[in-house]
Amino acid sequence: MISTEMALALREAGLVWHPRSGDRFQLDEPEFDADVFTVSEMTVEPRDYPTGRILAFNGTTEWALDSVATEDALWLPSESQLREMLRSAFRSLRRLPDTYEVEIAVGGASVVFDHPEPADAYALAVLELLRRIQ
Repeated sequence: MISTEMALALREAGLVWHPRSGDRFQLDEPEFDADVFTVSEMTVEPRDYPTGRILAFNGTTEWALDSVATEDALWLPSESQLREMLRSAFRSLRRLPDTYEVEIAVGGASVVFDHPEPADAYALAVLELLRRIQ
């Protein structure tokens, strides 16, 4: 799973989240640092209002929460979502003894990003693409 630090970097780089079923997220509140929530029509569902989008908690173990604004939630994109964001730039994911390498093609050149966690290696590549777009 992607690290909180990498998810924060993606959000700060301009990655916009459009919640869908199965997405994982954390809340930007210190008391929820260790909690990861999953968007699901049964428990956490996105709702749109004229004032903005919220994530509504429908009972279950999140009984103490009613809803939170999406701005107060930190999306933790999955490896497959990050790979999808790379689109045609993605070339490969390689497993090395102590790290994972993600290779992308940007501007006719091959660029490699490595990290001990594959999701974070993908996130580094997405960050590079976001940087080049701005």
